[in-house]
Amino acid sequence: MQTLDGCEATGLASGPFGIVVHQTVRASAPHDRPQGPVRREDGSVSQNPSGGSARRTSGVTYAEAADGYFEKRGLTRHAGAWSLWALGVAAVISGDFSGWNFGIGEAGWGGMLVATVVIGLMYLLMVYSIAEMSAAMPHTGGAYSFARSAMGPWGGFVTGLAESIEYVITTAVVGTFCGTYADGIVEDLTGASLPLPLWVLIFYGIFVGLNSAGAEASFKFAVVIAVISLGVLALFSVLALTSGKFSWDNLWTVGDGSFLPLGVGGVLAALPFAIWFFLGIEELPLAAEETHTPQRDIPRGSLMGMFTLLATAFVVLVLNPGVLGAEEISDSGEPILDGFRAIFPDSNIAALLSLFALAGLVASFQGIMFAAGRNLYSLSRAGYYPQVLSLTGSRKVPYVALLASAGIGLLLIIGLSVVLGEDAADVATQLLNIAVFGAVISYLLQMVAFVMLRRKFPSAERPYRSPVGIGGAVVAGVISAGTLVILPFNPDYRSVIFGVAIFFAIGLAYFAVRGRHHLVYSPEEEYAMSGGLHGAHPESEGYGTGDHATADER
Repeated sequence: MQTLDGCEATGLASGPFGIVVHQTVRASAPHDRPQGPVRREDGSVSQNPSGGSARRTSGVTYAEAADGYFEKRGLTRHAGAWSLWALGVAAVISGDFSGWNFGIGEAGWGGMLVATVVIGLMYLLMVYSIAEMSAAMPHTGGAYSFARSAMGPWGGFVTGLAESIEYVITTAVVGTFCGTYADGIVEDLTGASLPLPLWVLIFYGIFVGLNSAGAEASFKFAVVIAVISLGVLALFSVLALTSGKFSWDNLWTVGDGSFLPLGVGGVLAALPFAIWFFLGIEELPLAAEETHTPQRDIPRGSLMGMFTLLATAFVVLVLNPGVLGAEEISDSGEPILDGFRAIFPDSNIAALLSLFALAGLVASFQGIMFAAGRNLYSLSRAGYYPQVLSLTGSRKVPYVALLASAGIGLLLIIGLSVVLGEDAADVATQLLNIAVFGAVISYLLQMVAFVMLRRKFPSAERPYRSPVGIGGAVVAGVISAGTLVILPFNPDYRSVIFGVAIFFAIGLAYFAVRGRHHLVYSPEEEYAMSGGLHGAHPESEGYGTGDHATADER
């Protein structure tokens, strides 16, 4: 009988709780199920007509991993709280450089301000809740891990899939913005221009390479690029205030010039664009198994990053349209670059300064790519996605997942820009809409998971407890649910519902047909199956060897 790695292995293994488990399964052949007695959720045992042994629960089948399975999927610890702060800020900072400004066209400046306050509150409450869950479940799975423990394998898969859509597509969005900025700078300086897919291919090539160089290199780059990006925003802020270009009157150039020129409906329409100021800060739990003390450092890094992003969001929201004008900035694909151009008209200084502005987009490209790779890695390691995606190689980096993420993003950009003939702004807008859809679904399910886990796993260790508790999670969940309901009323978002539905249909079909029959006792699954009593410390407890009784069986 073959194991998950395709190596020959049979026999019994005893976990630390004395539970005897079988170590047999064939991962590569969906028709070759582990056979024989099958233990159900209620503890009963039935005969599988095919013979052999396996563990089934909640409509899925688990098997022990082969010797060496987790070694081939290992990660290394490098990060502390400040590295996580830098990774979080770097992943999100592109939202200050592009994307958010489209919301002004939907709501006017005042409406966008209100939308940013509402979404900022949602993220702050959500980050507190996620910090508690990530400290209790310091696994790379992040959102999937939380939902898996609260809502079972199907809930975990749907949440993980939504997060995959968010991070893989967001990487493509930021790549599009990087290409737009880079092409604008090159054209200003030399008059030359390159096709968008070529620019995106260049950026993907560089940063797949960087991320594949090792976690230490990724974290060091995140620190450097986050500081540079914040420096660029600080420089822009100083120039905006001292150049004489800023005017409060510039904020009221949309519609009739009132605070809410497009009414409450405009505020609601702007909510998804306000998300762009903060989208990605919730990724830090994905770095749990690469953090020295995740129970302490992930909450600290997440909250430091969140407060940093709140500050930069409101600075940019006031100063950038204050220099350019609200109407003028509302459809810009490169608002900070246009701001530098307004401050230094008819000068190459703007283009040179925008080389530094590109740093903000580069920071997010690297940071979100990190998240996309770890998300695919964790779901693959547990068997929800094809297990080859979780291989890490000698540098202990999920390079296959990174390549898969880049391939999907590049194909989408080529399809939209070359096949359908969309310009860069339309490509970015459509992909951004898909990413926001996935993000909001993930946020809602994570807040539901928080409430359920407080009640379902009351005895689980919680090194950090959210100061806003269940009430804060409920408010964040209500805002995210409201945003999700609003999305289809915007024609731009309505047009991408079909695309999101395709992603979910493919993912759910794969999981129903194959994935659910090939799950592995990864740390995320250990934690969920043991009711939070095993799997929180895989480095000391071991991988895939714990007590697999469910919480209901205890």
